[in-house]
Amino acid sequence: MTHEDAGHYAAKHPKGTVLDPRIAAALKTRIQEGGVSCAAAHAAASELGVSPGDVGRAIDLMELKIAKCQLGLFGYTPEKKIVKPAQTVSPELKAAIQKQVQDDRISCKAAWDIADTLGIPRMEISAALEALSIKVTPCQIGAF
Repeated sequence: MTHEDAGHYAAKHPKGTVLDPRIAAALKTRIQEGGVSCAAAHAAASELGVSPGDVGRAIDLMELKIAKCQLGLFGYTPEKKIVKPAQTVSPELKAAIQKQVQDDRISCKAAWDIADTLGIPRMEISAALEALSIKVTPCQIGAF
């Protein structure tokens, strides 16, 4: 959702979608500057044994912003996006990425898995994706 959608995040979910009170309580302790960081959302999901998508839905229903994407794609001020294209992409990384790409897109989860498998920081894979003009979607917590 775009900045014009601020305050209307719940609208992207079906009418009658219910906020899980356990998730809401966990998120309330993690709110900073009107939002919840990607890392905090994932920590809450892990702590509660729920999916990141469940936490993302709760964030939307609570009309909170998601900040500081762990791939550097959104939620940073004032730049919004902090990832920059990599100068070079190793053949190993490029091959791993290309195995997961469909229609010039890769899921956030697949990007994280590649980073974990290769033992590289998430921002490094994100920089490689920028250099290769590959978009990340869907987001694990539903930001895009």
